[in-house]
Amino acid sequence: MSRLLLRRRSVLPGFDLALGMTVLYLSIIVLIPLSAVFLKTFTLSWDGFWAAVASPRVVASYRLTFGASFAAALLNGVFGMLVAWVLVRYTFPFKRIVDALVDLPFALPTAVAGIALTALYAPTGWIGQYVPFKVAFTPVGVFVALTFIGLPFVVRTVQPILEDLSKELEEAAATLGASRLQTFTKVILPSLAPALLTGFALAFARALGEYGSVIFIAGNMPMVSEITPLLIITKLEQYDYAGATAIAVVMLSIAFTMLLVINLLQAWARKRQGR
Repeated sequence: MSRLLLRRRSVLPGFDLALGMTVLYLSIIVLIPLSAVFLKTFTLSWDGFWAAVASPRVVASYRLTFGASFAAALLNGVFGMLVAWVLVRYTFPFKRIVDALVDLPFALPTAVAGIALTALYAPTGWIGQYVPFKVAFTPVGVFVALTFIGLPFVVRTVQPILEDLSKELEEAAATLGASRLQTFTKVILPSLAPALLTGFALAFARALGEYGSVIFIAGNMPMVSEITPLLIITKLEQYDYAGATAIAVVMLSIAFTMLLVINLLQAWARKRQGR
């Protein structure tokens, strides 16, 4: 029976050929580069590996990179859902323009985004001069840049789910006497939870590897506002390829672990909803 399903007529090439092309493409694009990173790291001894990935400067960069990425993704999860809600449920002037602006971080070169954010949030910038604390050239600037580039991932993930969400469910909840808070927490949020987790994971993963928009606004001060991708670039410029790949392996391992946890939470949420 399974063999018959594999032989089912399709406009695309047969299963064997399509699977082979898929594996080959993924190997060239993903598996081989990642394997090269791990193989290069294995040329280090354990002491050399630990010295490369656990120095105080590197640990400080981990703390900033993962902490700012997580906080930015969390903030985008809240306000990304709010933006998606407004775009789906309300009609207002220039709605199409606002909808298009959400995708601006996708189209804008990261270096341009970094320069623009620095100009805005510098102590003499249009926004920075009115903020009571320093934003640019501090860890706060890193957080701002990562929030900017991660917002579209949450909005575009949640928006289609909201469009398919039936308003009759909300009306039925209101008819049964549920308050607005109860309707949101008991009816709307459970349906949006898998999409929110997906958007959070995408925004978090994107923020971990961000470089161009961050280096301009971060200030890149060691132990203060230096991100891990910048340390990797620095080691590459110093021809310390093994050290650079060692740091990359640590980032990959932590990122994969967190994404695995998020995927397990998504599966749990779907199972709870009976999907």
